[in-house]
Amino acid sequence: MSTFWCEHAVLPGGTRRHVRVATERGRILEVLAEQPIQPGDVVLRGLVLPGLANAHSHAFHRALRGRTHGGGGNFWTWREGMYALAGRLDPDSYRALATAVFAEMVLAGYTAVGEFHYLHHAPGGTPYDDPNAMGLALVDAARAAGVRLTLLDTVYLSGGLTGSGHVPLDPVQQRFSDGSAEGWLERVSALTADEHWRVGAAVHSVRAVPLDDLAVVGDVAGREHWPLHAHLSEQPGENLACESFYGRTPARLLADEGLLTTETSLVHATHLTDDDIRLIGGAEATAVFCPTTERDLADGIGPARALADAGAHLAVGSDQHAVVDPFEEVRGVEMHERLTTLERGRFAPLDLLAMGTLDGYRSLGWADGGLVAGGHVADLVAVRTDSPRTAGAALDQLLYAATSADVTDVVVGGEHVVSAGVHRLGDVGRLLAEAITAVRR
Repeated sequence: MSTFWCEHAVLPGGTRRHVRVATERGRILEVLAEQPIQPGDVVLRGLVLPGLANAHSHAFHRALRGRTHGGGGNFWTWREGMYALAGRLDPDSYRALATAVFAEMVLAGYTAVGEFHYLHHAPGGTPYDDPNAMGLALVDAARAAGVRLTLLDTVYLSGGLTGSGHVPLDPVQQRFSDGSAEGWLERVSALTADEHWRVGAAVHSVRAVPLDDLAVVGDVAGREHWPLHAHLSEQPGENLACESFYGRTPARLLADEGLLTTETSLVHATHLTDDDIRLIGGAEATAVFCPTTERDLADGIGPARALADAGAHLAVGSDQHAVVDPFEEVRGVEMHERLTTLERGRFAPLDLLAMGTLDGYRSLGWADGGLVAGGHVADLVAVRTDSPRTAGAALDQLLYAATSADVTDVVVGGEHVVSAGVHRLGDVGRLLAEAITAVRR
């Protein structure tokens, strides 16, 4: 058994002081407030939050940070550089890069990540000797970095969608595809998860998965009780193509094919109609906002408040990792709302915390995460309250002041992965530099 004494901690009933958290086998046994430090306790100063969930990640995109801003452009021009990078990865280089990226996430306070994984095969589409070699490289990376993983294994079958229909895969995209939804199912069925990681399903987008294959993915996710994720309406062009060819919005198409349920998470959900919002809210699905990516790629601002009011859950992700900072992501949801409505306080601080913790874990299939409470996974994040950024901030509003630089300690499954601001792997900046240099070389 391990015990952690927290100077302050956010519990389901509010913020309490001198909280003692007893853990065993990666789970919280007991939480008691107003307790003295006892011999053997690991002391966590500042404010301890439940573990923070990164509900949408493309680990390899991290190698593009700071390299895509020289020529202007938009999402579609950025994608060309991303595809070029994707063509250079193999299981070994992917493992090294993802290990460093996941370690950066943990250092920032993320304790769980949903990796939206579609780099399945070798360039040209030839399977590796183990068809899941790339996915298992991500599993190895998460284990080394000490982060809880949901591997969102992604179906990607066509090169895009126009008003005339789906177009063939281009040479780079061929490595993303299993040829059919049945081929995807055969490959992903060989994955065996454990207590550190889980399998989920993903539809890349309505651009990349034709109508006839959607229901197959939905049926598998429902049967296996896997979370199901999909990019949705990130760009107006996606909506236009879907409406021109299918006569429906992407959200309506997913709903009609049975893919819109309480277990579905829709990433970006930016350009939605009123009917889309009602569909998503009525299904009590989750919208995963990625504010730092959505502004970096000039995607637009999604209707977060309207979705929440309609009944949807909200979570956040760092997506392409232009920034890895959970505080910036949850703050971004509120700040984008303020920009579009000219009103403050669109979400209460506890609402923002739930986006980053409870609802994020829920979207990744970890219903036992996101709370400092008995029976939940022992994932804890300690944040300084006396830094140049947080000094003077009220504890219940620390999310508006803190950044990833204020995270001092991170516990995942009862393991002290980050201590006094140092990750157990050592110099994470060096790991990132070495991995990115190797890929770009």
